[in-house]
Amino acid sequence: QVQLVESGGGLVQAGGSLRLSCAASGTGSNYAMGWFRQPPGKEREFVAVINWSGDSTFYADSVKGRFTISRDNSKNTVYLQMNTLKPDDTAVYYCAAEPRYTGSSYPSTADFRSWGQGTQVTVLP
Repeated sequence: QVQLVESGGGLVQAGGSLRLSCAASGTGSNYAMGWFRQPPGKEREFVAVINWSGDSTFYADSVKGRFTISRDNSKNTVYLQMNTLKPDDTAVYYCAAEPRYTGSSYPSTADFRSWGQGTQVTVLP
């Protein structure tokens, strides 16, 4: 059974940085990993995805150039480095895993079967 545990969320001023981590268990190295977020009162949306080998990544336009997704398969952990944070980045951030990822450059929530519980990121103006 796949288990995903996010950490690293918190409160930060606009322009600041945070690094989210997602510790995975029950996954193999063939799992693609993604980050999604759900702003207050809105639908969950795609943020970034990385394939199992780490050599292919895609980002939502809203975070491109500011966020970086990476993974360390030896630690079964995926990261999301978030720089130059904006108040619009305020959301609950979710980690997701999928062994049969299609390679889409803009996956939906339906493309991932396993999810973490989420971690809150709040960016103050």
